[in-house]
Amino acid sequence: MKLAMIGLGRMGGNMVKRLVEGGHEVVAYDVNPEPAKVLAAELPAVSAASDLQDVIAQLPAPRAIWVMVPYQFVDNTIGGLRAAGLAAGDLIIDGGNSNYKDGQRRGAELAADGMLFADCGTSGGVWGLKNGYSLMIGGETQGIAMIAPALTTLASNDGKGWGHVGPVGAGHFVKMVHNGIEYGMMQAFAEGFELMKAKDEFGLDMHQISRVWQYGAVVSSWLLDLIGDALEQDGELSSLSDWMDDSGEGRWTVSEGIDLGIPTPVLALALQMRFRSREHETFAGKVVNAMRAGFGGHAIRPAEDGE
Repeated sequence: MKLAMIGLGRMGGNMVKRLVEGGHEVVAYDVNPEPAKVLAAELPAVSAASDLQDVIAQLPAPRAIWVMVPYQFVDNTIGGLRAAGLAAGDLIIDGGNSNYKDGQRRGAELAADGMLFADCGTSGGVWGLKNGYSLMIGGETQGIAMIAPALTTLASNDGKGWGHVGPVGAGHFVKMVHNGIEYGMMQAFAEGFELMKAKDEFGLDMHQISRVWQYGAVVSSWLLDLIGDALEQDGELSSLSDWMDDSGEGRWTVSEGIDLGIPTPVLALALQMRFRSREHETFAGKVVNAMRAGFGGHAIRPAEDGE
């Protein structure tokens, strides 16, 4: 199929490459024109768009447009597409980390003019190009059917790693909870490694333990693999600060638990530890940042800037 990708950052650019590898044609656009030009020069199936009107002009109707921009810019992007000629029957997919309530609003606004909207939680980080993504998509059946070939190409496990999880809003709700769980899992690993590191009398080797746990242990996982890789390069994680950002999903997850009266103590405390990381440095915080850098390519402050 032919579709557009708007937003060519560390996720969007790799998604374009994976789509092309799967036989799709992609119209690529970013507010910075260089990434689209580079992709178009490298891949014959990619054409660079000069602006949103050019995106619309290059796509056959009904159009499928994947938006992969920070959640703060989704409304402006959709507004620009509508002004550029988006028409009834066209589909917009928001693949970023938007709040699910914003997705529900956007879906209703577009539906009023006969346009389709889907919200797709996207997990896989910088490894998605090679391994595929886990995709949690919400929307009407008609829209999901339009984008299904691209979802199958992007998904991990030979196309099995995507699911139509519910109506508009459901995709980003599921991804929100996913990221809340991610916070808790990373924090548990971090606290465990800090506890072992503090047991001076045993002289434990953190790298050795991480590698032993990778084989047959109940806690073996991709996150543990990332810890082991980071410790292999720097056993003290001395190049990392423990200053951790939070991009919104953790806060939204905890807030939703409060609204629904569902206890989420692990997720709430993991979020609070993100706030704590901005006050003083700990080894546990460095362990979390090693995982964040490994799976998502998140920018991590160097040690001297995080103290």
